[in-house]
Amino acid sequence: MLTPWADTLDRAQPLPEYPRPQMVRDSYLNLNGPWSYAITTSAQKPAQADGTILVPFSPESELSGVGRVLQPEEYLWYIRTVTLPDGFNVGRVLLHFGAVDQIATVWCNGVELTTHTGGYLPFTVDITEVLAKENTILVCVRDATNRSQLPRGKQTLHPHGIWYTPQSGIWQTVWLESVPPAMSACTMMNAAMTIPNESRVSRPRLDAAKDFNLFISDASP
Repeated sequence: MLTPWADTLDRAQPLPEYPRPQMVRDSYLNLNGPWSYAITTSAQKPAQADGTILVPFSPESELSGVGRVLQPEEYLWYIRTVTLPDGFNVGRVLLHFGAVDQIATVWCNGVELTTHTGGYLPFTVDITEVLAKENTILVCVRDATNRSQLPRGKQTLHPHGIWYTPQSGIWQTVWLESVPPAMSACTMMNAAMTIPNESRVSRPRLDAAKDFNLFISDASP
């Protein structure tokens, strides 16, 4: 099923906006759009692609261009080659995934960098140490849906009643950004609250030792 919004989708660069508008950086490269993909029944990297998938839409969706349910015994592979613009790297280069359902292993230029479990949370991979002129990103995804104990909402391999079709793989924005060697890795914000029907503003008191965390990462040699 498609909506009128789908007819106006830019398939070369869908959802191009920065996914964290309060933390936007100039060194930002959106990786949404066409990726090569393959579905296999083994953990061996595929020799060739099955076709093109439109990220960040799940292979089960019509917008992805695949329209196929990933089975628990199958492996979904994504591959894309990226060339960084001149001047992009200002210290460290981070690869961000908004969400990948359910288990994702990430390689860059043939080096395995991380495995992330959980289909609802974002994760980040520092790819600085393996960067080249052209960079090949490879992602392998497994999704057991209702055959695992991982959170899955109402997804099931046998949709019925309130249970719906599974959604696998990359389903949120993927992007690259570069940060200085010394960077803020986590922020916590607190805003004043206006109480309805009151003329005053409530400003919660914070215990700095308990309510505020600032992490500084210095990756310089």
